[in-house]
Amino acid sequence: MSDQLSSDLASLRIDHDAPPSRRRLPRLALYAVLIAVAAAIVYFAVLPNVRSKFYKTEVTATEIALVSPAQASIELTSTGYVTPQIVSRAVAKAPGRVAEVRVKQSDQIKAGDVLLVLDTIDQQAAIASSRTRVATMRANAQTARANLAEVQQQLKRERDLSGQGVTPKATAEDLARRADALAAGVKAADAAARAAQAEVSALEVNLKSYTLVSPISGKIINRPPELGDFVGPAMSGVADTAGSIEIADFDSLAVETDVPEGRLHQVKLGQPCEIQLDAFPDRRIRGEVYEVVPRVNRSKATVVVKVKFVDSSEGALPDMSARVSFLSGKLDAEAMKEPPHLIVPGSAVTDRSGAKVVFVIEDGRLRMMPIQLGKPFGEGFEVVRGPGSGTRVVSQPGPDLVDGQQVKERTGG
Repeated sequence: MSDQLSSDLASLRIDHDAPPSRRRLPRLALYAVLIAVAAAIVYFAVLPNVRSKFYKTEVTATEIALVSPAQASIELTSTGYVTPQIVSRAVAKAPGRVAEVRVKQSDQIKAGDVLLVLDTIDQQAAIASSRTRVATMRANAQTARANLAEVQQQLKRERDLSGQGVTPKATAEDLARRADALAAGVKAADAAARAAQAEVSALEVNLKSYTLVSPISGKIINRPPELGDFVGPAMSGVADTAGSIEIADFDSLAVETDVPEGRLHQVKLGQPCEIQLDAFPDRRIRGEVYEVVPRVNRSKATVVVKVKFVDSSEGALPDMSARVSFLSGKLDAEAMKEPPHLIVPGSAVTDRSGAKVVFVIEDGRLRMMPIQLGKPFGEGFEVVRGPGSGTRVVSQPGPDLVDGQQVKERTGG
């Protein structure tokens, strides 16, 4: 029995020196291939996506820009905003509720035009009451004047009688003193009537304060108050007025741009300029320097330079962004007809799958966009089809950048 058990146990022993079974070799090779494929997928597909989600790659950004055909004569370029030089904020002198609105936003108006009328019921009642007092005072003055005339007549008669010795002189003297008192009363009544009339005149002048008129000619740029709104000057001053109407003279529009203090020597009064509005990137407008503000902004080390429009400023609105190019010479009307060129820096263009692309930076992520290039222009190319002006793109994009990748722009040197 023990020999049988020993034989059975011996049959279960693993022989480590025996060669591996031929059936196990293909299975092990298959496992090895699957593991290698999985590792490659993780390394080439999963790992870059994970890295892009959790680690932001630093990139250098550049910009697609509109370049003027007058690039050769540009000495300095700066950005600024369209600003009306003549602006008025009209507000009623007296507080009250709006009873009538005569204008609306964007209306073109002239100086002296009525903008709105406030409710004047209380003021009209006060004027009517004051006029009643004036009438009463004048009636009192007339009564005093009549009494004075009667006493003066009696005084004349008594003087005649006393002169003839018919009546005593004391009676005439009493009448004379009474006449003097009545004359003083007439003067007081006339003064009271004049004071009441002056009050009426003041109320009538104040009544004009309830009609708001435009102090200048121009266009209304804000929304006027509505019927029933309470408007009027605030206690803290004009800046806090309620229901004011802003009027801008669009004929006085100019571009105010900040020029670095260190480059102010390149700006001169009367210098020709070229203005490009961000809202109308295909338009080129001639301008001219007409004022250099005599004050330096310490925090920014810049000086405000004002550039007026030489060509029509049609379409320009207050606070529009604008780019000003200060030129070395004037541009004629023919030269202004050539549109600006949309240029992409050559360093931003790369190849992907045989096509030209750029990597656009949008909210910290990359978006790969195809681009069709035209003729070379300086260190870049004209854009025939692709992203528009002002688009920020990656400069010198590496082969590891992918669509949708999170990035951050490199700052400093």
